[in-house]
Amino acid sequence: MDKFEERTIASETIFKGKVVKLQVDEVSLPDGKTSKREIIKHPGAVAVIPVTKDNKILFVEQYRKPLEKTLVEIPAGKLEPGEKPEITAKRELEEETGYTTNELTFLTSFYTSPGFADEIIHLYITKDLRLLEEEVAGDEDEFVDILELSLEEAEQLVKDQRIHDVKTAYAVLYLRLLESK
Repeated sequence: MDKFEERTIASETIFKGKVVKLQVDEVSLPDGKTSKREIIKHPGAVAVIPVTKDNKILFVEQYRKPLEKTLVEIPAGKLEPGEKPEITAKRELEEETGYTTNELTFLTSFYTSPGFADEIIHLYITKDLRLLEEEVAGDEDEFVDILELSLEEAEQLVKDQRIHDVKTAYAVLYLRLLESK
């Protein structure tokens, strides 16, 4: 047993939506006291770093209602039940950018907000992009523009807080680390 482990005594689902479930757990702390934890359960997601033949990165620009602003992000999306992450990655790439690939390379996985959510994102990269002959229908409530940026331009958008989400900032950092090897 981990010396910091909190054991669940009781769990109550407060809300179950299309994307997340909110539960409140009563836990036993390592010192024997009890506390409450509000936890968001998420099915997980994928993100893709699409690199073009001329070494540009494809990003999507879209409005994010929780933040009340537009962000520049790498293509990403939620895992469907029972779906393998690489299938989700290819689907999201096609829906959001109009490109496809047959070569997805897994880079890493990471948690987005471990203090209150269990969401994990699986990060992939592809350097084998092909424009789809026919457009794939994406989510009907999703509106995006495509941007092609160099790594340096992406780093500037991080500084300018136009890239302001962890998955995309992490991807830009990861690319810089790969480039320095």
